[in-house]
Amino acid sequence: MSAPATQNRTWPVFEGGKSLQMAGFGLGVLGLAGTAARAFMPDGTRIALHSYVIAYAYWVGLALAAGLLLAIWHAAKAKWVVAIRRPVEIMAATMPIFLVLFVPIALGMKQLYPWAGGPDFAHLSGEEMHLIHHREHWLNPTTFLVRTALYFVIWIVVSLVLAGSSFKQDKTGDPKLTERMWTWGPASLPFLGLAIAFAAFDWLMSLATVWFSSMWGVYYFAGSFVALFALLILVLRSLSMDPSFKGAMRVTHWLSTGQFLLAFTAFWGYIAFDQYMLTFVANLPDATPFLIARQTGSWKFVGLLLMFGHFLVPFLLLLSRKLKTQPNRIRFLAMWILFIHYVDLYWCVMPQISPAWATPDWSNLTAFLGVGGFSVATAVTILRGKFAVPVKDPFLAESLDYNVITAGTGYLTDSAAHDIADEGELER
Repeated sequence: MSAPATQNRTWPVFEGGKSLQMAGFGLGVLGLAGTAARAFMPDGTRIALHSYVIAYAYWVGLALAAGLLLAIWHAAKAKWVVAIRRPVEIMAATMPIFLVLFVPIALGMKQLYPWAGGPDFAHLSGEEMHLIHHREHWLNPTTFLVRTALYFVIWIVVSLVLAGSSFKQDKTGDPKLTERMWTWGPASLPFLGLAIAFAAFDWLMSLATVWFSSMWGVYYFAGSFVALFALLILVLRSLSMDPSFKGAMRVTHWLSTGQFLLAFTAFWGYIAFDQYMLTFVANLPDATPFLIARQTGSWKFVGLLLMFGHFLVPFLLLLSRKLKTQPNRIRFLAMWILFIHYVDLYWCVMPQISPAWATPDWSNLTAFLGVGGFSVATAVTILRGKFAVPVKDPFLAESLDYNVITAGTGYLTDSAAHDIADEGELER
């Protein structure tokens, strides 16, 4: 078996991404400007704000999933992930930008949320107004913003401690920083999980007056995790061609990352079915309007697209070990999953203002590019000048020599690697 890269190798810092950084900031400015312009058009305010909520939930979900995944890896004291951990740390470290990007949602509460008392919801029925008054101690502008601030305190502190400790270890090599991350990981998991779930309740579920599901936080979390692993595959494939990361990935890293993508695709499908089945069987008046609206007009076809495109087809394709070990091929599936995750959030949000027809608006694209542009640019800014791998992590060498296949088939030899990965496709 050929010897892998070792910890004694000199790793250069990441100096690329300048064009992507500038393009991200440029698209961010143009996208948010375009969304703002749509908001000032006649009858465009609510459409633009809902488009912004979808885009925001999409991109902040990736950062939240990255922070939670990082905590899970440290709680498990996972060593094989060390070589591929840095991109996840970078995604988690982008959390402060989302505090700034939340401002349009805070300013547009009265046009977004029926409980905020805006004039657009004066037509609500007596039953709906009764529900709003019943929940007013929890859902009102003051407590909404206070809870949001608390969520961000948790997310930012945890992400900066975990990612910051790793960045600091690149300079000092202090093994106590690994112990610090292993302590913070499990300790932060309950707070991260609860904050993500309640943020999903506040930001997304409360867009509807008559809708309640205790599964909603898990549903949002599951979709974000699927998208995170899809994005991670694309980022790792891109980094693999950069001198700062080249040689860090082995076939088994690709295989394990693909297995995570398969696992969370199945998990999302289970949660989606579970939420639908429980709502359908219970047939409660405060839950069924959500399903009825999404089985009306063209929305039912979007639901079928999600059934096949978000779960069934990706699940069947990801059963192939060969696909999971070929980054040049699985990247296309990863791009599709990132697209269908947006469709999922669109299906969750937009029936609130377009109950009959799933008609896209150009603000959907501008909001997505605006929030996404700043997110990507922030991530590249954080990474530039840093190592693309945790160069002084005490378990880096073990991760670089990650050979074990978890299916119990022993070790992956060079000949076996060539059997499941195209010649020259994977830098090992």
